[in-house]
Amino acid sequence: MADIETGLKGQVSRREVLKKGLVGAAGLTVLPTVLAACSSAASTPSATPTAAPTPTPGAATPTPAAGTPTPVALTGALHVGSNHSDPSEKKGMDAIDAAFQAATGLAVTLNTVDHNTFQDQINNYLNTTPDDVFTWFSGFRMRFFASKSLGTAIDDVWAGVKSNYTAGFTTAVTGDDGKVYGIPVDYYPWCVFYRKSVFSDKGYTVPSTWTDFIALCNKMKTDGLTPIAFADKDGWPAMGTFDILNLRINGYDFHVGLMTGKQKWTDPKVTAVFTQWKQLIPFYTAGFAGLTWQQACDTLVQKKSGMFLLGLFLTGEFDTADPSGAAKKDLDFFPFPFLGNQYDAEKSLDAPIDIWMMSAKSQNLQADLANAKAYLKFWAAGSTQVLMYKANNGFIPTASDADTTQYDVLTQKAVQIVSAAQKITQFLDRDTRPDFAGANGMQSFLLNFLSNPGQDLTKFQQSIQDFWDKLPAYTG
Repeated sequence: MADIETGLKGQVSRREVLKKGLVGAAGLTVLPTVLAACSSAASTPSATPTAAPTPTPGAATPTPAAGTPTPVALTGALHVGSNHSDPSEKKGMDAIDAAFQAATGLAVTLNTVDHNTFQDQINNYLNTTPDDVFTWFSGFRMRFFASKSLGTAIDDVWAGVKSNYTAGFTTAVTGDDGKVYGIPVDYYPWCVFYRKSVFSDKGYTVPSTWTDFIALCNKMKTDGLTPIAFADKDGWPAMGTFDILNLRINGYDFHVGLMTGKQKWTDPKVTAVFTQWKQLIPFYTAGFAGLTWQQACDTLVQKKSGMFLLGLFLTGEFDTADPSGAAKKDLDFFPFPFLGNQYDAEKSLDAPIDIWMMSAKSQNLQADLANAKAYLKFWAAGSTQVLMYKANNGFIPTASDADTTQYDVLTQKAVQIVSAAQKITQFLDRDTRPDFAGANGMQSFLLNFLSNPGQDLTKFQQSIQDFWDKLPAYTG
């Protein structure tokens, strides 16, 4: 394993980054403390936590860049695999595919699979009968499948659209072999969401410290609210809580080291994370292990719960649960509280990036290759990404030519929070290897902890480390 700071020498201040035009968190991927690199002979994966660029909210739309699609007639077919199964996301996909057909004359064959099923079965999907292109995640999740020859390099496509992205995105979509394997299309920060009217009516104030946060949870419980909406039926939501607690307690460097195997799960620092987490569990939604995040989100819509730690994409569920839009207008959020230690200054948070990839084993790819590349290029345009944003405001466009004047108040605030963060991570299941993060790995371990937080943590953490140690060597 190469050192986390391989290939990057010296310190670059945030001011220097901004001067060079790499505005926002994506630009920070050039910092030694943000970018993690892995050698081609590594035995464990590297994490490359990267975040999206953060254009100034309300700024004028720039001149269309190289990513802007131009009408071109296409013939043949195109098969697209999508995990955008939620109603608002499906609406966005339909709008984009309709726009693509209008521009090219080519109708897309769209294969939509439930988000969690898609993620859990991705390995089998990519090894058997994948579609030509598919939606996926940046970071290690992308590099892992690229290293297994399950993704097709798209350097030629990227060469034509990279001017529409800040420099940090190149890192986000570059494989261990130095080739590009994805098109970044959106990002979303994880924060604590709440209803403004609930806080106003109850006299609550936004907590900035852990002490204030726990005090607020106790007050909400006394007032008959579920303090923290929580659901983990799908396995991954709990990862967001582990991430932010580890970042707040142990800092960015330790968190990245833990994700890459350079730190041990038996470390007392990990014990501190689970010990701190125990304080939150009594405030969670009853029966959370059997609830989806959408069901938990609905309790926030219904004002039955007070807060919810999740990604900005939850705005799509607000649209579904309350089509009037009144609930979403009442929505606000704040960064997870700080703990009063040396890591407060990092202002760390998860801000995952979604991408589109081209499969390697599609039975139709040879015939559909030109169409697949055209589709990926189409997605690289801000005008395309804004179509998804209009359907679900939780997906912030990544392209530099996206029309930021269309951003709502929540999006503008999200851009500002990401821009203020000194350290950005993707998400636990994107910053580590998928065979560790999946249903048989960390998803199960975290559910085990949540169902029995009083268990012997020494034995529990050893079981996680044993699982890691038994994984086959990563040779990306």
